[in-house]
Amino acid sequence: MTNWFTEARYGMFVHWGAYSAAGRGEWVYNRENIRTEEYTARYVNHFKAERYDPAKWANLAKQAGMKYMVLTTKHHDGFALWDSACHKYNSVNYGPKRDLVRPYVDACRSAGLKVGLYLSGAEWTHPDYPDGHARDWPTAWRDYDSHKRFTDHIREQVRELMTGYGQIDILWWDGCLPKPFDFSGCNELAKQLQPQILINERNGSPCDFYCQEQSTKAKSGCWESCLTLNNNWGYHPNDHFWKRPQDVVRALVAVAGSGGNLLLNVGPRADGTVPEECESVLLSVGKWLSKRNSWLPNSERSNFAWNNWGAVTVKGNFVYMHIFSPPAAEATDTDGTCTICWPDLSNSIKSAKLLSTGSDLCYKIDGDRLYVYRIPAELEEGICTTVVLEVDGVPQSRRRQETFWIPE
Repeated sequence: MTNWFTEARYGMFVHWGAYSAAGRGEWVYNRENIRTEEYTARYVNHFKAERYDPAKWANLAKQAGMKYMVLTTKHHDGFALWDSACHKYNSVNYGPKRDLVRPYVDACRSAGLKVGLYLSGAEWTHPDYPDGHARDWPTAWRDYDSHKRFTDHIREQVRELMTGYGQIDILWWDGCLPKPFDFSGCNELAKQLQPQILINERNGSPCDFYCQEQSTKAKSGCWESCLTLNNNWGYHPNDHFWKRPQDVVRALVAVAGSGGNLLLNVGPRADGTVPEECESVLLSVGKWLSKRNSWLPNSERSNFAWNNWGAVTVKGNFVYMHIFSPPAAEATDTDGTCTICWPDLSNSIKSAKLLSTGSDLCYKIDGDRLYVYRIPAELEEGICTTVVLEVDGVPQSRRRQETFWIPE
């Protein structure tokens, strides 16, 4: 059931909601102790989505080389982007005065992208939620009755999302609640209504994949790394700490090289437009991937260690050497090419090629050291140059990882 997910390896996370009108990230309600009435007046009512065109989002995702999208249908502020019968605090009654989930789902499908819906179990503005201003999450329910009403409420929201929009491919849970963290069979309900759906682990079992937030450290099994393009998930116009295209490709290589997916976030403005900085980075990465993407779908866990020129991914009997830092000038040939030395590969080699063009590269093995010659010293697209080696058998490292210790 996870076949499409492991093939995809790269998706777009979209954090968008009433908090986008505040322009201070998605936690502004909680971080600034804003009361619901003020939040509604200052932000919800000014969240108009007047330039919302999810077809443009989907097209951007496709151009970036992504295969699926996940939209925050309701973040921790409790403001739902669909006409929820469970709670009037939604985009049909306030702000945009329309369902924002439907056009997103339709746009994903039209673009051939898998559809993901994010749903927060926390809901700061709901009357039965224990404490919307706790730091960072409440530790106790007020009483049994409010606990039961709230969990029933979340279960009904799951039912609405799983029955109102056709096939949904991912249900992405977020938000913490006091123990017992029990949504009375929400995941079972989602599986019953959408048998093919994949669910992350943040609401217990059954689940299909594990997620890692703001980290590329591998998890076991089927997993996903979620990263922001700057330092915020939700829109923040004065957060200019943007990742470069090379940073994104490095993260993608690191995650896919450990058998995971990268879910890269964008935070649109309140009107629905994507910041130009986001678009520029994504399109640059997409341009690089368009000629070099064969390494990505169904990439496997690599057992090769770090090196001083880049990173390695594997798939089948192919080894991909992703070069982010070519050798210094003293090791660069006079014709503008360079030589890479790599002592880790134990397999015999059938061929060495430049991935972008398919042109053959010269190589030799000297003892335990592989040398690949005439690699362009200038990084392709200013991002990364990738060499693909076809080898005999399953790629294996010559050196076993014993330990890697950094003192705290």
